[in-house]
Amino acid sequence: MKRRTIVFGGAAIVASSVAAVAIWPRRHIVMAARTFDWKGTDFLSGGTRSVALEKLPAPRFRTRPNCVATVAQTLGPCHVDDIPARQDVTEGKAGLPLRLAVRIVHAADCRPVENADIEIWHTNHRGIYSGREAANMCTLNDAEAISGLAFRGRQLTDAAGQASFLTVYPGWYKGRTPHVHCRILVEGRELLVSQIYFDDALSDIVYGGHPDYFQRPPRDTRNGEDGLIPQDAVDHIFDFERLDGGVLSATITIGLSS
Repeated sequence: MKRRTIVFGGAAIVASSVAAVAIWPRRHIVMAARTFDWKGTDFLSGGTRSVALEKLPAPRFRTRPNCVATVAQTLGPCHVDDIPARQDVTEGKAGLPLRLAVRIVHAADCRPVENADIEIWHTNHRGIYSGREAANMCTLNDAEAISGLAFRGRQLTDAAGQASFLTVYPGWYKGRTPHVHCRILVEGRELLVSQIYFDDALSDIVYGGHPDYFQRPPRDTRNGEDGLIPQDAVDHIFDFERLDGGVLSATITIGLSS
């Protein structure tokens, strides 16, 4: 039976293809507490062209998630309207292929939220947002970025409260640690706008050794230096798994307070 190792919250769990077993750490303030036995060159480069989302193994979520309300954060100047519903949000752009899977639940009792409309957006591998409507500080007046809507997309969650996107590892930009924005609507009501983060140790591996990222200067902001990341960040940092073929899988459970 094939075994898969998921790295999360300062511990690694080994999951069979049938069930996952976890040793749960106490919740505490954590910015980077994981160990990744990976190199940047362990992953594919050049984007998602050779990746078929339907052929990837099902995403592994924690069997006992922390069903706490995800902290709300501002929409920000990089959001744009009229985002298409799609799974692959890359528009053929370069980067380390990332399967980003979210599970949306009611924070009070962990019940999955079906048909929640989740929108995500983040930077490309160079730390630039797309979109003509985005502020200049987001697109850096990059003509290619302005002309498209790369790394933006939305989906409805299934009966298990889950949705998966195919994207790439976001690049850093000045003053912020790497993150993915999300906006969640249920029955037309906006219930959450927030951001999900990446472990510093993993970002060091990607930015320092992956061919699509390593030529950029060192980033200037880590998780502990970012003024927007929640202080108790353990529930706002993705869990990770390196899939066969060089794709990175990131999973998160998002708790809605209403």
